Amino acid sequence: MKLLKEVFGRIWALWGALTFIATMLIAILFYLACFLLPEPRAARWHRAVSRVWMTVYLNLILCPLKVKGAANFKKNQPYVVICNHNSLMDVPVTTPFMPHANKTIAKKEFARVPIFGWIYALGSVLVDRDSDESRRKSVEKMRKVLALGLDMVIYPEGTRNRTGNPLKPFYDGAFRLAADTGTPIMPALIFHTQKVLPVHKPFFMWPHKLEMHFLPPVKADGRSAKDLKQQLFEEMWNYYDANNK
Repeated sequence: MKLLKEVFGRIWALWGALTFIATMLIAILFYLACFLLPEPRAARWHRAVSRVWMTVYLNLILCPLKVKGAANFKKNQPYVVICNHNSLMDVPVTTPFMPHANKTIAKKEFARVPIFGWIYALGSVLVDRDSDESRRKSVEKMRKVLALGLDMVIYPEGTRNRTGNPLKPFYDGAFRLAADTGTPIMPALIFHTQKVLPVHKPFFMWPHKLEMHFLPPVKADGRSAKDLKQQLFEEMWNYYDANNK
C-alpha cells in the first residue's frame, strides 16, 4: 500500500502541475486588466480572477476549500492578516479566498518564475530578505497597501513549518506593522495543505479537502508588537491544536 501511495502521489503531482499550467494560461488573459486599473481596483480585480482560477484548479485536483469565520471581517476595515505556513499549497489558497482584496508579502525569488511570477508579483509586496534596503522599502509599501484600504497578508513564521508543531516561532514584522499603523490583526489558520503538498516529499501531491479559518480580530491600538505577537501566537497555537483533525 505504501508503494502504491508513493506512485499515485507522483502521478497526481503530474496531474496537478499540468492542470495548474493549463488553467494559468487561460487566467493570464484576464490578469492583463490589472495594467489598466489603478489601485485598489487592480488588487480587487486580481483577487477576483485568482478566486475563479483557484476554485477551478482546487476542484480539478480534488482539494476543495472550505472557509470559516469570514464574518469576522468588517466592511471598509483593512486588516493585517496573519497565516500559518505549512506548505507551498498555502500560497494559492490565501490571497484568492480572503474576504477582502489584499496583497501578500512575498520573496523576490518567486517573481522570477515564468508567467506565474508575474501574476504573483501583481498581488504581492516583494522583498529581498538579504537586503536591508529592500526590507525597509517593503515596510513602506505595506503601509501604503493598508492606507489604500487593502488587507496585508503575512506569514509570521517566515518560512514553511517543518517542525511538526502547530506553529514555528513568529517574527516581529507583522505585529510592528499593526502596532505602528493601529491596524487590527486578523488571525487565519489553514488546515491540511501539508497533506496535499508535504514539505518533505519532492514532486508529491495527495488529494485532500482544505480549510481556512478566520478567528476574531485583535485590536492593535495602544499595544506593543511584543504583546500582540505573544497573544496571537498562543491563540493560533491553541486553535490549530484543537481543530487539526
